[in-house]
Formats: sequence, structure tokens, C-alpha cells
Amino acid sequence: MNKEVTVYWRPGCGFCARLFRDIEGAGLPHSRINIWDNADGAEFVRSVANGNETVPTVRVGKMAMVNPSLQQIQAALS
Repeated sequence: MNKEVTVYWRPGCGFCARLFRDIEGAGLPHSRINIWDNADGAEFVRSVANGNETVPTVRVGKMAMVNPSLQQIQAALS
């Protein structure tokens, strides 16, 4: 099964920038949703982060993770 990786982020987020560097360094295909520009994306993040807009939030297939490491993302892909 081929799972998609989607990263929910916002501008100015240092944790997001670090995760993007790690993901790009690993050559991991992903899409990005800026929660400040996408109301549905912001709602999804709130739905999995106890009502907060905590980023980065990552969806791998049907699994959602709040502020995961690259290793956690890779494990979810296995």
C-alpha cells in the first residue's frame, strides 16, 4: 500500500522548517498544507491536536502525528 505523506505547517514555525529539512534530506515525497491559508487544513490539525493548531502535524495515510520525527514518519510508512 502506497501511503501519502502530508505535512500541515505554518510560516515562521521552526519545528516545521527542521522537519522539512529532514524530509527533503531523506528524499521523502510529501505535500504541504499551510494551515494559515487553508481552513480545512487548520480544522484537520485542530481535530487531531486537542483543539490546538499545533504544527507540524503530519498525516501518513489515515494516521496523524503531531510534531513527529522523521523516524516516526518513516516507521508509519512501513
